[in-house]
Amino acid sequence: MRYTDSPTAEVEVAISAPVERVWELVSDINLPARFSSEFRGAEWLDGGPALGARFVGRNSHSAIGEWQTTCTLTRYEAQRAFEWAVGDLEQPAARWRFELEPTADGVRLRQWAQMGPGRSGLTPAIERMPEKEERIVARRLEEWRTNMAANLQGIKGLAEAGA
Repeated sequence: MRYTDSPTAEVEVAISAPVERVWELVSDINLPARFSSEFRGAEWLDGGPALGARFVGRNSHSAIGEWQTTCTLTRYEAQRAFEWAVGDLEQPAARWRFELEPTADGVRLRQWAQMGPGRSGLTPAIERMPEKEERIVARRLEEWRTNMAANLQGIKGLAEAGA
């Protein structure tokens, strides 16, 4: 799997809580900082969640250090989907999305992410070690899945406790 293929990761969880409660948690851009080993928080630049609104996210990783990204909401459908592009809208470093699907027992929540196609923090490592690209990409996708799973379990716990 190569970075230029824009690989994706996805994790999902069933939550026994009303969709309104899950949406309230998902649309809080700072909530994942409670569960992620990498994401440290964010601030809105344009007043809050709405299509086209921007925020600055802060991250930290032992191999990369600390960095900030400017993100733009590219999909905002109340109680259905919350998506943002990292960096350039035409060539984002990544895209991230939450999708909520109401079920008979509550909500199926999915978190999805796509690498690239624009340059990201992985690009310099791949350029230095092109023979290790597939391993670099696979490891990063696994880190994403681990953090996404922790995030969804955290949201599930909060949503079900408040349901």
